[in-house]
Amino acid sequence: MRPALALLMRRLDTVTVLERQDREILAALPIEIAAFEDNHDIVREGEHRDRCFVVLKGLIGSYKLTGEGARQIPSFYVPGDMPDMQSIHLSRMDVGFRTLMPSRIGFVSHAAIRLACAQSFTLIEAFWRMTLIDASIFREWLTNIGQRNALARLAHVFCELFVRLKAVGLVPDHSFDLPLTQQELGDAIGTSSVHVNRVLQELRKEGLIVFREGRLTIPDWSRLAEVGDFDPAYLHLRETGRTVGTR
Repeated sequence: MRPALALLMRRLDTVTVLERQDREILAALPIEIAAFEDNHDIVREGEHRDRCFVVLKGLIGSYKLTGEGARQIPSFYVPGDMPDMQSIHLSRMDVGFRTLMPSRIGFVSHAAIRLACAQSFTLIEAFWRMTLIDASIFREWLTNIGQRNALARLAHVFCELFVRLKAVGLVPDHSFDLPLTQQELGDAIGTSSVHVNRVLQELRKEGLIVFREGRLTIPDWSRLAEVGDFDPAYLHLRETGRTVGTR
């Protein structure tokens, strides 16, 4: 199987049970792969789409802009995710998606996805489930920004990224690449880059993270999860306890 589709299948395996015929249908999907540098728009707000994209490598952020140009990042997307599934049913995109590090993206046409779903009810359920989980993550981020302090917000985001990356086999230990700027982290948790700097210093001082040269290490998962008020239930992953892999 092509590595790109194997990664999508690995992501779907975290949310549902795929039978052999479902995997064969997925393996036959036509996919166009492209590489993008950091800070490149994959989808712009207001666009009319005829294809979806799969994150194959890197990190993608959704974003909204105010009339004055201020940016809010309401979610991150990791390899295996299909961030814009809603474009199959909505004629106009109400959010943008941008690379937050050099990334590889796979594009699959709406027509190909519809054909795959027509051949497999399980795939309809799997894609629908992924869309519902995306909404669940959005609700958690809304709560994170609205009700937790900045220290807990950032700890929560770090915990989420760790769990989601580990679920698709991209965290071999307790470290992963996260070359985000303090401004990007601030846009994700609703605070200034100056405040992000203070929060990072506090997390380091408490021994909860090591964040150096674009790589994040979590030496004490339990304490970081406690500080971030993090419960992975909202990610709706199968075998969640093993996925976290804290033992």
